[in-house]
Amino acid sequence: MSQAAPLPDDPPPPQFRARGALLRRLADVVCLPSSRVNAFERSVTADLLIEVLREATPQDRTRVARRLSTLSEPPAQLARMLLRDELEVARPLLTDCETLCDAELLDCVHMGGPDHRKLVAQRKALREVVVEALVASGEIPAMEALVANREAHIGHAALEALVAISRDAPQLAAGLLRRPELRPAQAYVLFWWADAEARRTILQRFAVSREILQDAAGDIFPMAAAEGWQDPVSRKALQFIERRQRNRAAIEKSPFASLEAAVAAAQHGMTREIAEEISYLSGMKPMTGAKLFTDPGGEPLAILCKATGLPRAAIRALWRGLRRPETGPDGAVHPALDRVLVTYDMLAVDRAQTVLRYWNWSLSSALTPELLRAIRDGDESAAEEYSLPQRAAMLAFSGDFHKG
Repeated sequence: MSQAAPLPDDPPPPQFRARGALLRRLADVVCLPSSRVNAFERSVTADLLIEVLREATPQDRTRVARRLSTLSEPPAQLARMLLRDELEVARPLLTDCETLCDAELLDCVHMGGPDHRKLVAQRKALREVVVEALVASGEIPAMEALVANREAHIGHAALEALVAISRDAPQLAAGLLRRPELRPAQAYVLFWWADAEARRTILQRFAVSREILQDAAGDIFPMAAAEGWQDPVSRKALQFIERRQRNRAAIEKSPFASLEAAVAAAQHGMTREIAEEISYLSGMKPMTGAKLFTDPGGEPLAILCKATGLPRAAIRALWRGLRRPETGPDGAVHPALDRVLVTYDMLAVDRAQTVLRYWNWSLSSALTPELLRAIRDGDESAAEEYSLPQRAAMLAFSGDFHKG
């Protein structure tokens, strides 16, 4: 039995010269200056051009997109159609047309593909509403391009979202730290999952002095003392501002004569009880202390020691008590310990206190039962309902709860 002959391939579509000529003429009219064609005429022509372009080749659509990219105000529907098209068609508009409006860019973000969003993220003078849509896409390449774009305007909400995302996308951290919009509160949160180089940058750039606050609020401390420190709002704020880091009242209740004595005991083995006493004596809540002592990098130990006036040797004592390696294979100081000692040397006392106070303020005083429940459940969807320190605590602790 003879084998059936293969079916021929579908024939190519017929090439109509009139259609090609019409496409070019319609594009000519759409691109005429406003002195030659009014807005209504341009709009009607654009509608006709859209219908012809639906059956045009990608090369023809690309040619039209290149011509439109030179216009100061391309017809909106025509621009949207081409922006939704395959990347090579949309590229001229996304890279060369500076006058696309936010509505057109948002439509491209929502209807285009990942490569479209990456090109949008690279555009000049990108406004906050488009930035937020790009961040909401959850695509890391687009966000990398966004944080590297110095002309993008990243608002507070998008910046907080990017900081949170950087926990699982560490490649965003370096770009975020170069953003002029980043604030100390956001940098102090990012610190917990940043690498050693990023942590160094955070401490050099964002560990600010509180001197101006101390001068401004100097006369308020005696007022609050006269009221018996009964107002919790002013008490927490003044605790952040005051110069003294150590908790003198805690010494009276402590089994240790001083913070130095507690650190000396810790070097023989850090127990939960000793860690809590060091936290109290240092003016921290135990939850803050636990976060510092369990941090894998170790830099928070340097911040703790510098902020409380402990000597450099106290870092080694705490290091030993936490059973961390003190020397490397060559017998020299272990690189991690050496890095922490360098961190201690580079920090001023007041700046170290600022970082430690902020951590204590956000990681402990903000942790209400409702927030703890949200952290354990991984519910970050209602973050806007919480205050700034509460959101900082949610970000800093959520990784710990998820690991547990």
